[in-house]
Amino acid sequence: MIEYQIALHGAELQSLKYDGREYLWHGDPAYWGRRSPILFPMVGKVYGGSFRVDGNEYPMGQHGFARDSEFQKVGERYVLAGCPLEKYPYKFELSVRYRAEGRRFYAEWEVLNTDSRDIHFQLGAHPALLLPDYHEEDPVHGYLQCFDADGKVVKQPMLSHGLDGGYLTELDAPVPMPVDEDGLLTITGETFAIDTFMLEHGSVKSVTLFDKNKKPYLSVGSDQTEAYGIWAPYKPGCPFVCLEPWCGITDLVGFNGELSERYLDHSLKPGEKFEFTYWIEIL
Repeated sequence: MIEYQIALHGAELQSLKYDGREYLWHGDPAYWGRRSPILFPMVGKVYGGSFRVDGNEYPMGQHGFARDSEFQKVGERYVLAGCPLEKYPYKFELSVRYRAEGRRFYAEWEVLNTDSRDIHFQLGAHPALLLPDYHEEDPVHGYLQCFDADGKVVKQPMLSHGLDGGYLTELDAPVPMPVDEDGLLTITGETFAIDTFMLEHGSVKSVTLFDKNKKPYLSVGSDQTEAYGIWAPYKPGCPFVCLEPWCGITDLVGFNGELSERYLDHSLKPGEKFEFTYWIEIL
């Protein structure tokens, strides 16, 4: 049976247990002080630390402001009804409903445009999952494998962009992830020296974490994934990995266009709603 806890701050998942075993990182700031933040209205960084709407600039930190906002519990949903317009010049409502069914945990988000004009945004998940039976001295801490929309293994996941300071950089040609012949990425103390693996174009819809004996442990995915991020802090002894389905992605180096021109932008007309669901399955 899945048990979970949610905080009003950020509507952030705090604990995820199955049969009494904890699967979610506990937020020790020595490695990373968050657990499963909601990324809204940006995924990643806006270049230069600000975005533009109608020629006006608005400062914005990495991954937006929802993760640091106070939500209200309304029935089964956690609701954020707008923010100061000097921070984000659109009226909106963001809400999330959490539920468990069998061995799956679901987060179901809705973005509602309550403005009189189109709004623009991105949305993404960022759960940090504990590596099974982690011991820093082990040479291998587990494995990761990517799956497509049909549930088939992506034998050779490709990286379309590099990273420079958290921003996308253009590559002369796509670069393969360092996986073996079965599409398995080995997790070692050096795996995330690269920072983040970002898999674009909806090529990967879910990722499975395996233990050190290559036994499936858990999966994280969404049918709506447009880009998938795989990240962990590059610090000795880090016992978790973040598996992140996104509808959005960080800016390209040098981008100075309008918010509506960002790569993987989403827009809603007045009164329209955008729905996004991701799941964590215990295997």
